[in-house]
Amino acid sequence: MTTVDVTLRDASDIALAAYADELAAEIGKTAQQYDLSGQFPHEHFELLRQRGALKLTLPQAQGGGGISLYQLLLFQERLARGSGSTALALGWHLMVFGYLSFDLKWQRPAFEHLCRDVVQRGDLINVLVTEREAGNLLRGSKPTTVARRTEQGYLIQGRKAFCSAAPGLGQMIVYALVADEGRVAEFLVPKSERVRVIDNWNTIGMRSTGSHDIEFDQVLVPHDALLTYIDPDRAGSFMTGSRAFGLQLSAVYLGIATAARDFALDFADRYHSHSLEGSILDAPQVQHKLGEIELLIGASKTLLYGLAERWERHDAIKHRLDHEVAITKQMVTHQAIRIVELAMGIVGGHALSKDLPLERYFRDVQCGCYNPPQDDMVLANLAKSATAALRASRQAEATAAAAAAAAATQIAVTATADALEAPLAALVD
Repeated sequence: MTTVDVTLRDASDIALAAYADELAAEIGKTAQQYDLSGQFPHEHFELLRQRGALKLTLPQAQGGGGISLYQLLLFQERLARGSGSTALALGWHLMVFGYLSFDLKWQRPAFEHLCRDVVQRGDLINVLVTEREAGNLLRGSKPTTVARRTEQGYLIQGRKAFCSAAPGLGQMIVYALVADEGRVAEFLVPKSERVRVIDNWNTIGMRSTGSHDIEFDQVLVPHDALLTYIDPDRAGSFMTGSRAFGLQLSAVYLGIATAARDFALDFADRYHSHSLEGSILDAPQVQHKLGEIELLIGASKTLLYGLAERWERHDAIKHRLDHEVAITKQMVTHQAIRIVELAMGIVGGHALSKDLPLERYFRDVQCGCYNPPQDDMVLANLAKSATAALRASRQAEATAAAAAAAAATQIAVTATADALEAPLAALVD
């Protein structure tokens, strides 16, 4: 659908959007096929590799595109209109380099070497955090995946879950507990015979992301594969900058919702009703749903791109927007779900057909609630912040009142002393 997109600020944004649209059109041709089979779309990633998409968030100095956070969201939103699964799987890779380019916690040679592997070999990268036994380490748990130091390097043993793009990964950034130290660290692990993909991803939505488990069976990596430690006073590489690059997830779900809008709008214009003597697009109930869709898309874009632009322009607050990032993620993903529901309401019973993409959009968009940060954490953190702010305010008021009372008491004591001294002074005189 051709409309004026106010998120396109300049010629650079327009060119990036056109590039993303072309890729979306290509991968969209087989998106339904991969959704039905649940297989990982290797051909999509070969196309993305050949067209340079894997290099987008690498620094220009390392042969990458050097795109900004704002532009990453723009690219992801448009790519997801072709295939939500492919955009989501690629998004983790792009997010990794977004964070590393913004706030590098590794030794620079390690980062530059990884960039070369992407540029020269087309390696696909993801960071593996979650475990079925320990849960998501971002919620504070310790990994059961262990790295044991030897003379030759580190032996890594363990299993990670929800490893998006697992069949296509060239290297993995693995969170593991360093034995005998009790500290968590990030390790760079290349694929090998001892790195096994467990084919267990079978879900209702995002079916072709290839988010299988990965098992590490005594995988030997060199000593310098330990990239950085993660301590209570030192956040990991992917928890920095208010976790703003995670907004690419919200962009994916907004893109899926926009694709649903486009389909419903085209369907309604083409579908004619004898009772209306024209297309159902002009029916009041359809217009009402369409208006609500446009409202939600507009609100989502304002939230998402407005925050990205604010983050980019003000260095002083880049690390202080955690709540704003979490709020935006929660609002945009939930509004995307509602947009798809409204689009299905416009299309009616046809929306349930496996021959049409709407039911895939519906299933895919549900997954947004399960990507981090999840709703319960967002709400809990907001509530804790509000509670802490209230109590801090009351404490400040109490402290100020106590100080004022102490000052008043001191004044009264001084006045009393002065009053007592006056008669004595008169007698002396």
